[in-house]
Amino acid sequence: MNNFDYAQAFSRNIGWVTEAEQARLRETRVAIGGLGGVGGVHLLTLARLGISKFSIADFDVFDIVNFNRQIGALTSTIGRSKLEVLSEMLRDINPDVDLRIFPDGVNQGNIDSFLEGVDVYVDGLDFFVFEARRVTFSACESKGIPVVTAAPLGLGVALVVFGPGSMSYEEYFGFKGCRDELDLAINFLVGLSPAMLQRGYVADMSRVNLRERRGPSCIAACQLCAGVAAVEVLKLALKRPGVRMAPWASQFDAYRMKYICTWRPWGAKNPIQRLMGFLVRRQLGV
Repeated sequence: MNNFDYAQAFSRNIGWVTEAEQARLRETRVAIGGLGGVGGVHLLTLARLGISKFSIADFDVFDIVNFNRQIGALTSTIGRSKLEVLSEMLRDINPDVDLRIFPDGVNQGNIDSFLEGVDVYVDGLDFFVFEARRVTFSACESKGIPVVTAAPLGLGVALVVFGPGSMSYEEYFGFKGCRDELDLAINFLVGLSPAMLQRGYVADMSRVNLRERRGPSCIAACQLCAGVAAVEVLKLALKRPGVRMAPWASQFDAYRMKYICTWRPWGAKNPIQRLMGFLVRRQLGV
């Protein structure tokens, strides 16, 4: 029996938003590509914000190596579809949710359906999934859909937002000028966190290898990402002021208790960005 009552379930949001704004959040559709480290917690956090329309995509299953950071990773869900598990968790929060699922992930063939009627796209794709990210970012750009990227870097969060009037994702990250996947990874890393606050406390650099697509992760950073992304989605959905889009970016590092907001005109061609890329390469020995 469904005893769910939307107004009562999300009544404690009122005060930070008005009743009219809460009603608007209820009608907002958010697309999330990827339901792993950040994607899953993005989904459930936005659901508790009262957003009731989602388009979600993932083709992966849960494994024991996901336990340190992924919200749906449990002994009972090993081997189960992330899409299926997170859909069940979502409906346990809001049984009336309007949910569209894409079990093949995001690709060129389904991108238009995935983004149909979407108000905001939240990037939950794995760091190294560059082709799917290009597909989604390009489609969002052409459709005028804002993109929120909150990345778990170190023990903190790095935020970049793209949308109408912002610098293009291509100019900001400079993907077209990259020779190989390693270049893509470094450009993406430096674009996400121009301040690179996480560089100073890596405990074991042998665990960081961009060529092999691996690096350490932590639930604390993923949880921080979800909170930051949810606030940006709220502001975008309600058309509130204060959203700083690319070439602005920001990073909060909980370990160092530092917050830095950066502005990088010319994006990847900015001299500071290029210098940071050089320093990252030197630290990684590539």
